[in-house]
Amino acid sequence: MGILPSAWHAFTIFSALATQWRVGASGATGLDYNVLPWVFKLHGVEDAAACMADIQIMENEALKVMHKETS
Repeated sequence: MGILPSAWHAFTIFSALATQWRVGASGATGLDYNVLPWVFKLHGVEDAAACMADIQIMENEALKVMHKETS
């Protein structure tokens, strides 16, 4: 399965956030959104709301995979 062209920009940003996971006692809880304005600027994101929506979908799916292994 590949990445849809319409989601490629969001995927590259999601990949850049690989070291920005917040972690609690039960493992990853989500991405640290505090870095997003800087990362969006760095990557030239014009529609931050649309990009954020795509990133949140990827984040949710990643969390499902991470927590599935601990369940």
